[in-house]
Amino acid sequence: MSRTIIQVKDLRKKYGEFEAVKGISFEVQEGEIFGLLGPNGAGKSTTLEIMETLRQKTSGEIRVDGFDLDKSPNEIKKIIGVQLQTSGYYPSLNLSELIDLFAGLYNEDIDPLELLDKVNLRDKAKAKFKELSGGQKQRFSIATTLINQPRIIFLDEPTTGLDPQARRNLWDLIRNIRNQGTTVIITTHYMDEAEVLCDRVAIIDSGKIIAINTPDRLIDELVEAGFEKPKEVKQANLEDVFIHLTGRALRDD
Repeated sequence: MSRTIIQVKDLRKKYGEFEAVKGISFEVQEGEIFGLLGPNGAGKSTTLEIMETLRQKTSGEIRVDGFDLDKSPNEIKKIIGVQLQTSGYYPSLNLSELIDLFAGLYNEDIDPLELLDKVNLRDKAKAKFKELSGGQKQRFSIATTLINQPRIIFLDEPTTGLDPQARRNLWDLIRNIRNQGTTVIITTHYMDEAEVLCDRVAIIDSGKIIAINTPDRLIDELVEAGFEKPKEVKQANLEDVFIHLTGRALRDD
């Protein structure tokens, strides 16, 4: 039986009179890919940043792997990996040097080439971050979340702007990370991505969780309620056609 690794109880976040997160509660099980879904401004990124210890909450309780966010934020930081934004990379350093730098900050002994192998970037070890393609940048960004060998990683819209091959390959990478025992929390605007990747999802709207379950169960509940597609659903979509015709191989141009 899986173990609860994140507990969120009655989480609230206010900015003045505006309440961005309105008393949400949920749990994440160890070893699952858990999705936070919602439109822009729904509160999902705020929730993510609070769990990452990057933003102060107004009230509520969060426990991560048994550690209370209020009492042990530094202990939580040691066991999580957070996807960095582009501005977090020194432009004068190549990928190997960046990994060495971050490993030093974590006091970890990491072989940069071994880590780059995990994200299929060994051949870019001497390249600068700015020289990478969009998909390569995202894969390197995910690699940086693994430097401290975390129990949990947080990915905020990791495939935004990527072409179909890069998206599918990033999906494979995220699955591989989960299969090696790391819990993954992900936000995405792509519902097909959430359906393929996530074991469970929480749908947030206007600061509240309005549904939480497996993607399959949420779809079944909608169908059971009488929902019908306006046209016949085919067994493939245009993205499947594109991938079939062009292949899944990583493209660097």
